[in-house]
Amino acid sequence: MSRVPDVTPDMYTPDQKRVADEIGKLRRGLARGPYAVWIRIPEVAELASKLGNMIRLKSKLERRLFELMVLIVARTWSAQFEWFAHEPYGHEFGIDGEIIEDLRNGRVPTFKHEEEQVVYDTITELQAKRSLSQASYDRALAKLGLQPLIELIAGAGYATMLAMTLRSFEVPAPDGKQPLPPLP
Repeated sequence: MSRVPDVTPDMYTPDQKRVADEIGKLRRGLARGPYAVWIRIPEVAELASKLGNMIRLKSKLERRLFELMVLIVARTWSAQFEWFAHEPYGHEFGIDGEIIEDLRNGRVPTFKHEEEQVVYDTITELQAKRSLSQASYDRALAKLGLQPLIELIAGAGYATMLAMTLRSFEVPAPDGKQPLPPLP
């Protein structure tokens, strides 16, 4: 049960309805998860959605790598809803099922594609150390390119903002699902 009760569509203000409708166009018709919290401040929900849509849908960063980044962040934060929402995209955009299972269970995956290893190393270093070494930066820049690297880091910040919202307000995955086991 979320710490913040849902604002149902019949309770929306005109601004909340407008923003929820816009969010729903690209998110399976619903403003749920972190958006169910942010919709209380329509400007926050609207701007967060625009940022997420830009990085997710209009980026030079390959969508497979974006989804890998989100799954890494979701696992780091044990954000059940974020994992629930993005695991299907991980499969859809070509992340190997073994990699997804390793991430789910807190294991270090074995990657077949160097760019996936670079994304994993970059995001896990940022999450653990709150910085990125010069060697890691140089490697990511060489493998991904500048614009995709900027989008990767911005995306990780965005995914972390989602995870922080989900964890702080205890937003569950639908139907009480727990797709992520506790970390060892």
